[in-house]
Amino acid sequence: MGFLSDIEIAQQAEIQPINDIAKKLEIPEEYVENYGRYKAKIDFRYYKEIQDRPDAKLVLVTAINPTPAGEGKTTTTIGLADGLNRLGKKTVVALREPSLGPVFGVKGGAAGGGYAQVIPMEDINLHFTGDLHAIGAANNLLAAMLDNHIHQGNALRIVPKTITWRRCVDMNDRQLRNIVDGLGNKGDGVTRQDGFDITVASEIMAIFWLATDIPELKARLARIVVAYNEDGAPVTAGDLNAQGAMTALLKDAIKPNLVQTLEGTPAFVHGGPFANIAHGCNSVTATKMGVKLGDYMITEAGFGADLGAEKFLDIKCRMTGLRPSAVVIVATVRALKYNGGVAKADLNNENLEALEAGIPNLLKHVENITQNFKLPAVVAINRFPTDTEAELALIRKKCEELGVNVALSEVWAKGGKGGEELAKEVLRLVEEKSEVNFTYDLDAPIKDKINAIATKIYGADGVDYTAKANKEIKKFEELGFGNLPICMAKNQYSLTDDAKVLGRPTGFRITVRDITASIGAGFLVALTGEIMKMPGLPKVPSAEKIDVDENGVISGLF
Repeated sequence: MGFLSDIEIAQQAEIQPINDIAKKLEIPEEYVENYGRYKAKIDFRYYKEIQDRPDAKLVLVTAINPTPAGEGKTTTTIGLADGLNRLGKKTVVALREPSLGPVFGVKGGAAGGGYAQVIPMEDINLHFTGDLHAIGAANNLLAAMLDNHIHQGNALRIVPKTITWRRCVDMNDRQLRNIVDGLGNKGDGVTRQDGFDITVASEIMAIFWLATDIPELKARLARIVVAYNEDGAPVTAGDLNAQGAMTALLKDAIKPNLVQTLEGTPAFVHGGPFANIAHGCNSVTATKMGVKLGDYMITEAGFGADLGAEKFLDIKCRMTGLRPSAVVIVATVRALKYNGGVAKADLNNENLEALEAGIPNLLKHVENITQNFKLPAVVAINRFPTDTEAELALIRKKCEELGVNVALSEVWAKGGKGGEELAKEVLRLVEEKSEVNFTYDLDAPIKDKINAIATKIYGADGVDYTAKANKEIKKFEELGFGNLPICMAKNQYSLTDDAKVLGRPTGFRITVRDITASIGAGFLVALTGEIMKMPGLPKVPSAEKIDVDENGVISGLF
């Protein structure tokens, strides 16, 4: 008998009514808005009722650079929460929402796997409660109002070639990266070069991630810079009077989504995927609410400690006052051997030489957490049946040299029971006293902040800038935007800006080709290497395997 697929495991689970999950957290019924029997939104106003409660211990889960071998960060996050609950600890988990792009592309969804999943996984991985569609609608409403303003006489004297606001769609569609629109007759708009980003790269996603109530949401939306006028001054969504209508589209989306794990652990799944081009963390509201509703709060940040964890700590924690008590760094033996030069087809074979060559990638992520951010950490090895005792012993030895313990995670196969070893180490770590050390000072010049991330987090020798990037940096500092944090857009596969360079390289430099201002979100985005904000589908997309039968039962979804 073969292994069950993720979707088969999820469909066989005994799922509890979502109101029972809300009762576990003692959330009053008037704040629970049901989306069917197994999903609900929790009114953000409930946070005001509980904000004076003591904070739970916050645990961040991150990973090494992802590889085709798989790491299982979300799976480990879920299994750790289930493991803590098995140990009698009241625990809540907060995850990012999946984007449809990866679901239909190659990466897959973001609901975990095996016996460590959040459910209903089909809903979560597809439309869920419509949050991303609302973000796309608000983004495109602003784009429509901008172009309409120009068409109707351009009272704001917008220079079309300075427009920075792009349309979006939540799909990997390379065909839309660069387009020309406004073709046709005079009444069809102003002809100009345009393009689409994937929805989760929209600044509105970042604003949605940060806003904790409607007034803050509206104020942040109003500050979005969409273009520049003939005097070189920024033109905002507020100048177009767009913020009210945009907020109306988002008023329900900003409410955190409550679901459950396979073992009934309460789970907030709300906002924030794509740490390579966005912030890669779940919403501030979901995190803050979860911190007040349990004794332990487990959350994740996208991709490795060079991307999601850096942004979680340098942006999210700095902006919100949230502070993790410990960090889990997920890796697999297979992924480390891949970093050591082993082909994917040969990863099941013991290879201590390749493993030793790949371990430095893990150690760099450990150093980022323990030496740069000064936080206690544990390495979680997501165990595969092919891992040998000699391979596991080698990883333990190398991590112990940095003063970090290794815990085996078997949550994919065993659920929460397989996370108990990791849970016990986390319980030990959270009692250590620590305070986050940020990578850079906010008041430092833009280039100094980018250089700090590149040298301290990536291990680069320095940063090079294109003429365009230099021009934008000068402009932003003149406009008074220089004191904002930096959101680096970099490929997730390598510590460098070249996705093909694995392991822990040295002697390299990072190239910043452009920098954009997300003033509503409150940060600057530096684009490095060939990273783009609209992915494409692979030669054989996952969409080809997905189907639904006459009873509405979905198959092929992982």
